[in-house]
Amino acid sequence: MSVLVLDIGSSSVRSSLWDEQGGSEGEAAQLEHRARSAPDGTAEIDPDGLLDLVTQALDAAMEKGPEVEAVAISTMWHSLLGLDGDGQPLTPVYSWADRRAAAAAAQLRGELDEDAVHQRTGCRLHSSYWPAKLGWLREIDADRFGRVRAWVSPGEYVQRRLLGDAAASISMASGTGLLDQRTCEWDEELTRGIEDALPPIDDTPRSGLRPEWAERWPGLREVPWFPAWGDGACSNLGSGCGTLERAALMVGTSGALRVLWRSEDVPEIPRGLWRYRADAQRVVIGGSLSDGGSVFAWLDRLTRLPEDRAEMERAIAEMAPDAHGLTVLPLLSGERGPGWSDAAGATIAGLTPATEPLHLLRAGLEAVALRFRLIELELREALPGERDVVGTGGGLVKSPAWTQIMADALGRPVALSEVEEGSSRGAALLALEALGHLERAEEVEAPLGETYEPDEDRTGAYRGALERQQALYDAVTSMPAPTPPEGPGPAR
Repeated sequence: MSVLVLDIGSSSVRSSLWDEQGGSEGEAAQLEHRARSAPDGTAEIDPDGLLDLVTQALDAAMEKGPEVEAVAISTMWHSLLGLDGDGQPLTPVYSWADRRAAAAAAQLRGELDEDAVHQRTGCRLHSSYWPAKLGWLREIDADRFGRVRAWVSPGEYVQRRLLGDAAASISMASGTGLLDQRTCEWDEELTRGIEDALPPIDDTPRSGLRPEWAERWPGLREVPWFPAWGDGACSNLGSGCGTLERAALMVGTSGALRVLWRSEDVPEIPRGLWRYRADAQRVVIGGSLSDGGSVFAWLDRLTRLPEDRAEMERAIAEMAPDAHGLTVLPLLSGERGPGWSDAAGATIAGLTPATEPLHLLRAGLEAVALRFRLIELELREALPGERDVVGTGGGLVKSPAWTQIMADALGRPVALSEVEEGSSRGAALLALEALGHLERAEEVEAPLGETYEPDEDRTGAYRGALERQQALYDAVTSMPAPTPPEGPGPAR
């Protein structure tokens, strides 16, 4: 018997099969897609295009002829979609990266006690979360807002279309910014007026495909489908970071540093961090960067970086730390942790005629590592004690030089995970635990690869670089925010 996992991410949809002990039986499909973006902060995904990729991924998985015991889903935390009374999309999927709700977030901060909201929900009043996005949508298109009968994540949308019904898991609800994490119920203050449009919160699996889908995949006709879990929580668990002894350092397009463990309590957190849940028994605390690998990709497009990637790796690895004379804020997509400023943007200071493309690259990679250092300091405040750092995501796995920079900037060893698809594996482990095949998902071993040790002298050099970066951050965030260019408005 296999667990079929769907990983519905911001850049691809994957399907994979896992055995009863959490071992991979192979990936069936990886189908890429892109969000629609615009200079005004737009970041939207077509919900029906996403559903089409999901059905293709299911086709590929079922072509292997597996005997499926259950279906599990890992999907994008924080994404928002409005449905009409027939369950059809009235809005696109608004990604966490959509920044057009910045003014609504600022208004909420003036009306509510943000510190109290932060401790209840684990989320700041910021454009990446549902409270600000809902306020923005109500303001710009009250008619359409009033016609929405259900606000859901992509995971619930897929299950509504395939099964006819769906609940929000505690995990997905915790990433909206609308969940009172002390009670695991929708927050009364923040959901007033939209209570009837929010899905029930229930981690119980559902079964029974709609007839047209049951005919297409008879092997899934009556198997249980677990409500979608948040991709970050799944990634931690899948990479072997399910206890207080390990922190997962994930660098993909964006980045995060997270600690997940079993806890009946919801501990208080510093202002720079967030707190979500993997389920009713597990808490996740950490910080996120809106940009990680995207900084490398942007510099690659902007400059004439060497085509020989191996040579480029050697060149940046050989550079002395912070020797390029540059100070960089790597905030191309705005800022989440640790400052949560919707006014922050990418900035480069110290450019001279002698600045070379590789100088910019090294400075950009260091800048991301320095932002992680700030998050790590707040994690130490929230969760005192030493813990191992496990590096995950393509940004680190593909760049030994960047992994070494991370270790030096953090001042602690970074061990690379050898789990290729942490989010999919984590969703499989959560399902296997719920099905009774595993007693504790976090006890399933995850292989680790090379460990990168920090160099004390380099770590010291980065302390001065961090001070300069923070001074630049303070200067940038104190400036009046520029007026964004007019965009097309929300898709209809």
